[in-house]
Amino acid sequence: MTDAFATLSSLLESRWTCRAYTEAPVPEETVGRLLAAAQRSASWCNTQPWQVEVVSGAALAELREALLAHVLSAPQSPDLAWPADYPDVYGDRRRACGFQLYDAVGIAREDKDARFVQMLRNFEFFGAPHVAIVHTPAALGPYGAVDAGLWLQSFLLGAEALGLGATPQAALASYGAFFREWFGLGEDRLVVFGVSFGVPDRDAPVNAFRTDRAALDEAARFHA
Repeated sequence: MTDAFATLSSLLESRWTCRAYTEAPVPEETVGRLLAAAQRSASWCNTQPWQVEVVSGAALAELREALLAHVLSAPQSPDLAWPADYPDVYGDRRRACGFQLYDAVGIAREDKDARFVQMLRNFEFFGAPHVAIVHTPAALGPYGAVDAGLWLQSFLLGAEALGLGATPQAALASYGAFFREWFGLGEDRLVVFGVSFGVPDRDAPVNAFRTDRAALDEAARFHA
């Protein structure tokens, strides 16, 4: 058990959000192993509410082009409401992450045009050769989304264990109606997030920074 916990801790410590990829596709067998591992995620009453649309190759190129055109012409309309605010330390952490990103790619904080271009990289899947769009039943509401979040953590750790890069993307959920139409989904499905993945470009400046984590005493209180 000690060795297993050490492995888990190592994966949690080393996992990072990739924002630039090589063009090399991930072998289909490897993608299958990754998805099969994530399928073991916990869920409320074992409902396993996540459904995953994996897009690669020519289909991904077509999706990328159509999505980017849609983003530039349509307002955001997420299926789940965005946070109303990021008060106090949550806003501080959010801004710190953004500033690290801009600093890594040489974007001045006041350069709104360059920041907009960088934001659009979300909808180009950061150049990844694969993207997974994850949706859940609307009837399960936020609890289906919580279960999908457990799937996402498993997927991210599995990608790290396989030496892959991955990008969890709430931004893709900004356009739920677009993805429902694209994949032929009913209105009874909520688009929760996407995750781009592939072989990371480890020389890309945008992949050079790492975010920190709050100390345990900021996140947990112990009662005895």
